[in-house]
Amino acid sequence: KHFIVEATYRVPFQQIKEKIPQHWAFLQKGYDLGLFSVPAEMPPIGGFLVARGSTKIELEAFFEDEPFYVANLARFTFTEFLPAKYQLEGHGYE
Repeated sequence: KHFIVEATYRVPFQQIKEKIPQHWAFLQKGYDLGLFSVPAEMPPIGGFLVARGSTKIELEAFFEDEPFYVANLARFTFTEFLPAKYQLEGHGYE
């Protein structure tokens, strides 16, 4: 299943800055596990990424360790979608 994960900051961006290295480490873990497929830049109000997971509940549980979430600096929403087309690694589109 595919999801758009959207972060909305609860505080001004200046208060987020010190947690950014921990946030990037969390994201890298998600990429390494194959959960995240599309990186996105963080605008000053939040950010988003494309994720994959077996269930929405599984993905939400993974985000319980996200540093912005743990520190109550951001909230996350998870929207499942069905891709019309996607690229398979080295094999073209499906």
